[in-house]
Amino acid sequence: MRLCIIRMIVFLGMLPALTFAQGDNNDSLPGDMRKNEAFRKVLRTLIPTQGVIQNAGNMGLVSCGVGWDYGRRSQWETHLLLGYVPKHKSKNARFTITLKENFIPWNITLPKKWNVEPLECGMYVNAIFGKEFWNHQPNRYPNNYYWFSTMFRTNIFVGQRITKQVEWHAMKRLKAVTAFYEISSCDLYIIDFVNNKNVGLMDMLGLSLGLKFQFF
Repeated sequence: MRLCIIRMIVFLGMLPALTFAQGDNNDSLPGDMRKNEAFRKVLRTLIPTQGVIQNAGNMGLVSCGVGWDYGRRSQWETHLLLGYVPKHKSKNARFTITLKENFIPWNITLPKKWNVEPLECGMYVNAIFGKEFWNHQPNRYPNNYYWFSTMFRTNIFVGQRITKQVEWHAMKRLKAVTAFYEISSCDLYIIDFVNNKNVGLMDMLGLSLGLKFQFF
């Protein structure tokens, strides 16, 4: 688990280098690679096109990571996020990792390089790391005492976004900044809402705010 976190941190640290590697200057590549256009296209798809920072959403107080957009209208996005949960009443702070898929069916173009995306939706799976969290029920509990994992959660969400196209000479590769909000719920909250009449709609929903930075 710690190794996954270390790899994520190293990957984020390498992001600036990977970003500049996507430029037109391919002199650092061997001659054979420069001639292999197929290889270069594959390499480009692996380089993140977005940076994301988000709070709450069952991911932690704050989470940040990278993303990729694709599709004819870039209507699909995949985000990989590392989150931080302060220790609060527990003994130690925790880290989470989230794999998130977004779908943006349409957008509205406004004057002065503004765009509104009136609907985004999707789902994500996240994991929290710590000895007290597990995927399979420990032997200290009776059989089938816990039918769910305390380590992994599946979430669904809907939200809206507003985007500003930017021309910032200090960061030429930054193309746009997006502010968004999401209303989400996880599998356990939804099941509890269905089975328990004392749980209200607002009890199972959470609000998350975030920023997305488009680089390419």
